[in-house]
Amino acid sequence: MKFLDSLFGKKEKPAPIEEPAASDDADAVVDVIFERADAELQLKTEAAMGLWGLGSGESWAADLEAGTITFVNAKGWEINAPVQVIGTLNTADGTWLWGWDHPSVPAPVSLHAGLVRDFGAQHGLEALTTRKIEADETDGWTFAALACHLAGAQGAYRGPAGDALVFMTYGEVSIRDPNAG
Repeated sequence: MKFLDSLFGKKEKPAPIEEPAASDDADAVVDVIFERADAELQLKTEAAMGLWGLGSGESWAADLEAGTITFVNAKGWEINAPVQVIGTLNTADGTWLWGWDHPSVPAPVSLHAGLVRDFGAQHGLEALTTRKIEADETDGWTFAALACHLAGAQGAYRGPAGDALVFMTYGEVSIRDPNAG
């Protein structure tokens, strides 16, 4: 283990998320799922940052018809992955529009958003089952983390599109270094 610590640097482990007791109510179970999803996304984001430079000024483009997202990092590497749109946050009016009923999102790339809607229906969470709601960027990340967790996605990304922020999950990445011989 000391070898791995020296190779990757020793970091503090996040506090474990406690399982609710059987007698706890359904709200506690839902809270634990949200906490777990957030912690999971944080770890996946840290891994992507370290492995291929997510968040280091990369450019990105999503092709919703093809269902793919492409990042180009500072080294010129092309990172491609399948993409799903969870929803969009309109920064002008503070509203969230779910990907599962978004006029600009083809049905095949809204499946992860649909998982969140189904989870919301199962647990009586109106914010997850109402097409358009008031929200902020923190809410968008919460929704993306939950989608990432429910779908077993590799990570989530938020990109600007005019006055909107598009929250997406992505699947297994492939990395190509066009500068490699």
